[in-house]
Amino acid sequence: MTLATNALQEFVSLRFRRLLTGDPNGVPPWLDAVAGGSGPGFYLPDDAPWVIHADLATLVGGVRALLMQALHPGSLAGVRSHSRYKDDPLGRLSGTIRWLTITTFGSLEAVAGEAARVNRMHERVGGTYQTATGDLRDYRAGDADLLRWVHVAFMDSFLRAHQCYSTRSIPGGADSYIRLWAKSVEPLGLADVPLDESGLCECLEAYRPLLVVTDDTRDVIRWLRRPPLPPLARAVYTLLFQSALASLPPEYRRMIGLRALPMRLLKPVTTGFLKLLRTAIGPGGPLEDAAIARLQRAGLATGYGPG
Repeated sequence: MTLATNALQEFVSLRFRRLLTGDPNGVPPWLDAVAGGSGPGFYLPDDAPWVIHADLATLVGGVRALLMQALHPGSLAGVRSHSRYKDDPLGRLSGTIRWLTITTFGSLEAVAGEAARVNRMHERVGGTYQTATGDLRDYRAGDADLLRWVHVAFMDSFLRAHQCYSTRSIPGGADSYIRLWAKSVEPLGLADVPLDESGLCECLEAYRPLLVVTDDTRDVIRWLRRPPLPPLARAVYTLLFQSALASLPPEYRRMIGLRALPMRLLKPVTTGFLKLLRTAIGPGGPLEDAAIARLQRAGLATGYGPG
């Protein structure tokens, strides 16, 4: 690899990490949490959650998950009333990425610490929302039904985005990802979650009568469609948004009221762009490298190289 290629990768990688982490040096503030600890976490590098969450198709999956969450009035109320998404969109994004990456790549100690942070945050979030049938309901962010909806929305979104836009196979397939990622919410106090793809589909169908689009929903979706991002990031985000929208089930798209570009056009474009972005950034990343180094110290990942 030439010096010019290395320099280009370092430049693109730094800009990309700055955008996702909010850190001017592009260093994830939670890097130490992933690197620390003395042993394993929930997953190894050849486990399905590690493979999916290390892939850049998660950029599409994250947008898709937010669109899904906006359809549930309970999760929507939490976002609107207690999130800084409009004032600090990248800050909110980095907070979500923090939980995902520590839970995926961190040690058991790091996962426990991150879960405690999230649980403390959930204790402060609550209020009242209007259900799809017009009733008023009190809620807390830690309520099992809301946590489960957020869990399945993220899980379904990362899975479908990977299936649509990644070239990497999923070790063990969709069932393996769903079963293994169910561990991630146990420290949050949630145990009754889908363990295979059929269970995931049944769970999503059970939530369908609870979903509704209101003026508040449309306000959040308008913001998700055009968030205040730097010009270059905004152009990339438009592609990610369209790809996320196209991967949603048709009934969700009808509720949202937006027409997606055809998947036959988006799939090759988005897959190609994400592959090009990975090449520009370079293989791996500091979080994966730190996690693998920790596992190697514990003698648990001797067959894996950094990145």
